[in-house]
Amino acid sequence: MLTWPSLEGMGTQLIPMATAVRTLSTSTAPAAVQELEADVGGAVQDSLNAIPYQQQLLFIGVVFIGTLAISRFSVKVGIPAILGVLLLGLSINITTLNITHAQAENFHVLCLALLLFYAGLKTDLIAIRGFLKYGVLLAVGGVLASSLLLGAFIWWLSNATADPINLPASSMPFGAALLTAACLGSTDAGATLSVLRDIQNKVPERLRHLLEFESSVNDPSALLFFGLVVGLFVTSEVGTGPVSLQATALNELRKFVQQLSGGLLLGFIFGYLAIFVINHLVSERSQLLIVAVSIAFVVYGTAFYLGASGLIAIYICGLFLTNMSYRLPEITHVTLQEVLLPFNTMTEICVFLVFGLLVNPADLVDSLPAGLLTAAGLMLIARPVSVLIFQSQSPFRFRETLLISWCGLRGAVPLALSYELVASVPRLRGIDPAQVEALARDCQSTIFIVVVLNLLLQGLTLPMICRFLNLSPDTAGDAEPPPGDPHTASPG
Repeated sequence: MLTWPSLEGMGTQLIPMATAVRTLSTSTAPAAVQELEADVGGAVQDSLNAIPYQQQLLFIGVVFIGTLAISRFSVKVGIPAILGVLLLGLSINITTLNITHAQAENFHVLCLALLLFYAGLKTDLIAIRGFLKYGVLLAVGGVLASSLLLGAFIWWLSNATADPINLPASSMPFGAALLTAACLGSTDAGATLSVLRDIQNKVPERLRHLLEFESSVNDPSALLFFGLVVGLFVTSEVGTGPVSLQATALNELRKFVQQLSGGLLLGFIFGYLAIFVINHLVSERSQLLIVAVSIAFVVYGTAFYLGASGLIAIYICGLFLTNMSYRLPEITHVTLQEVLLPFNTMTEICVFLVFGLLVNPADLVDSLPAGLLTAAGLMLIARPVSVLIFQSQSPFRFRETLLISWCGLRGAVPLALSYELVASVPRLRGIDPAQVEALARDCQSTIFIVVVLNLLLQGLTLPMICRFLNLSPDTAGDAEPPPGDPHTASPG
């Protein structure tokens, strides 16, 4: 199902690093799968060695120049640039070289770590003063509500309409439906703000700050929820005997609390250490990139070996760094964001490009009905409901809330998480072994289709929605504060 271009130089360096720092649930594949992946891995190495590295570098350079061209074209037609990159990878879709699923998964886990670190750096608490409480409710409670609603919707569709419509593996287990929905829980503010760039004078600044904050915070929220679902519905090994639901819930709750608390604690500790390093070892701005990336890897790897959540630790560390002051006047949270922005952009491009290169277009055809219905459920039911239920706590008027509910564009995190989903499907409790391959393939293809449709439809219609709602930069500033919240009247 998976294909891989001539990217030996990048893949062989990144994949071992990702394996060393990985903190998500590790997969225990059956012996037959491991043997198959080992055989395929040997074939991959032989194929790559047969191609001169000059040709590999030429291919990589041409492809990345192509991503710049397609990004510029995408913005001109009004869709997020990352969607153009994803479609570029899908159109190339080289099938001459293969890659094992474990290698692709490890690569995307590394990308998740880097994306979460930058998300922490972008979480500017000062910019959202006055509506911090609402932002946290939207980012955490919204992820939980939308994932549960979408999971129930997918499960109902797969069981109620399996005969007339080709949905993922008829009679899909509820755990698989929740895992699919959990992958789609995170939004991408970068995609939203890039679409709104041409009409940003019509969007209140506080609203843009809220969308950026929500996206930054709901990334770790979605990852935590995904991990919780994995713990409740996935066994530690294939073929594990039945365990009582109560024992499973208590055990996973203990693990969840341990990983969350450990991640928070390590994030704060390394945040202080990172400030010390920057203040005493950094003498000029050009050194910030290597220092920041090194800190991110150290935090991630340390959390893994201590049994904590590396993703939470790395996010908290980034959040800590962006909300503190430094010895050198030229080093600020804005400087850190500017230095890491190219690295983050490169990571996002790699996630979308590689996913487009790996996906099998034939699988998308069979999963198209499921993708269409799931995308409709996400955009028309799950996302609006998860926003509107917190309207009583919102400092924004109903018109702004409607725009927020339509700004839930999905990005790199859902695609990266889909590889963890594929690894978890064989270990779902009560899963029929004969159903595993089809279910894993269809779930991943459904996520791909939902991300594409979400970026395409909402990306094209967001400017029209803004004009229809007749928003102005001062609209949100006049919003009435929710009852009992004395802070929402503060200027943004």
